[in-house]
Amino acid sequence: MTIKEIQEEIIDEFSMFEDWEERYQYMIDLGKTLPLIDEQYKTEENIIKGCQSKVWVYAEMENDKVIFTADSDAIITKGIIAILIRVFSNQSPKDIIEADTGFIDEIGLKEHLSPTRANGLVSMIKQLKMYAIAYQTQLN
Repeated sequence: MTIKEIQEEIIDEFSMFEDWEERYQYMIDLGKTLPLIDEQYKTEENIIKGCQSKVWVYAEMENDKVIFTADSDAIITKGIIAILIRVFSNQSPKDIIEADTGFIDEIGLKEHLSPTRANGLVSMIKQLKMYAIAYQTQLN
């Protein structure tokens, strides 16, 4: 699936819920499906700066696609990174770099997060795109 198709799928899923309590519960459930980072990569260098909670992200290239794994010590944050990894993992660096993240506004996520969590969300997106930029540089 393309990034856009995955984003559309997420928008559809979130539209099924009546209120934000149900959406938060769904995000918590998504966090439980997160491809977890190997313990050896839970290091200071893999922590996303700018997040109130601890969020670790690790990326590697397989067949010219970036594969992300992650974890967080907070359940909502774990759900947020799970959504982002679902969108960006197993995509080409170029597609990740060029991806529009407007789907986040469409599902209303940013407006329903505290300012510190919203900043963390921006930091997560930035970090995932930085990994993609690093891998794209290697491909060129």
